[in-house]
Amino acid sequence: MKNFCLGIITLLSLNACSQTTQQQQVPQQQYQQIQAPNANQMLNNQAPATNQQRGYGTPPTRNEVIDNPAPALPNQIPSTRNNSKSTIQVSLLLDTSNSMDGLIEQAKSQLWQLVNELSLARDDKGEPTNLEIALYEYGNDNLSISSGYIRLVVPFTTDLDVISQQLFVLKTRGGSEYCGNVIQTCTKELHWTSGEEEPKYIFIAGNEEFTQGPVDYRDACRAASTKGIVINTIFCGKYKEGIDEQWKAGADCADGDYLNIDTDREVVHIDAPQDEEIKELNRLLNDTYIGYGASGQERKMMQIEQDRNAGAYGQANSVKRAISKSKSIYNNYSWDLVDAVKENTVDVEKMEESQLPEEMKTMSISERKAYVAKKTAERKRIQEKINTLSKERNKYVATKRAKSADEETLDNAMINTIRTQVKTKKYTFIKE
Repeated sequence: MKNFCLGIITLLSLNACSQTTQQQQVPQQQYQQIQAPNANQMLNNQAPATNQQRGYGTPPTRNEVIDNPAPALPNQIPSTRNNSKSTIQVSLLLDTSNSMDGLIEQAKSQLWQLVNELSLARDDKGEPTNLEIALYEYGNDNLSISSGYIRLVVPFTTDLDVISQQLFVLKTRGGSEYCGNVIQTCTKELHWTSGEEEPKYIFIAGNEEFTQGPVDYRDACRAASTKGIVINTIFCGKYKEGIDEQWKAGADCADGDYLNIDTDREVVHIDAPQDEEIKELNRLLNDTYIGYGASGQERKMMQIEQDRNAGAYGQANSVKRAISKSKSIYNNYSWDLVDAVKENTVDVEKMEESQLPEEMKTMSISERKAYVAKKTAERKRIQEKINTLSKERNKYVATKRAKSADEETLDNAMINTIRTQVKTKKYTFIKE
């Protein structure tokens, strides 16, 4: 079980935008998520959205200038779920103090494996789910003391590329880790689903005493529990030490699991014979994305950038991202015409020429529709091929894992824990 947390930390995932209740008492002037309008409305006669309108809010002020600040968040990001689906929500609270470089590295390397596993989740009606992920950092001296050394990096979102992008630019610096504060902030600020049967998780990871800070962790955890939020705590150190420093007590307060990891451990990815073909299919898959609007070209570039980031951890990790991109859970309707048309958020007949990509500007309406239909068919064919290869790859990797002396692998521990917790909400997992 201990290794599960390495991957779960990354999810990023596993993003909701329900209306804030009075009980949440969210400071609307600082953080606000709004219901995303129809994409055509976003494209026509509107000034560029502010950070607050985009659902990001204004980051807390900092005590000093950061040498390498995080890149600006995209102009458009899905801030509401598909209301026809159930939703799995995961908020990641990562300690970014000095000693946590290994934690961040493990999170980066396991994001796509976790996404792939959660893509197999089905609700009590057997239907696919939304996957929403939020990300906080805490315990970093570059963050404002008035905020409790806490920063909302990304609110709940289905945009997995944004999660990846922001995860890859997190920097560590020594600070004070206030677990109670960040749990309380996360519980109040984020737009959690109201459904009792929809899984809601906080994963908090760190290596200092859980009791630090002005907010009693027991009060913060109980408040989260009343909203149906399960808190899993991840101590980066020895198991007994984490118990002594109250990390297990924090999980116990909110029906979660206590886990520990070795942040110095290097995650092993297994290469497979299918990898080269999947990588080539991923290149072809990228060609089916049609960036529209002011951010379309920028988002296509970000997509490729996150391909490179995943590849920095080896071929197998790059392949895991490609597999994620073949799933319905990887949806980019805010900037890609194929997904936007599929989600009925854009009508290509009514789009202004200025919002179209260069290759479509001179097309007639019938040519536009035919072009999008062609890319849609190409994407479906490529994704189906990747999924077929993925199943073959999984069998190969499972065989390799079975022969390994280390039976308690990261993948196995992570998947088993996720399945156990999600099943308590009557969810199931399909077989690939």
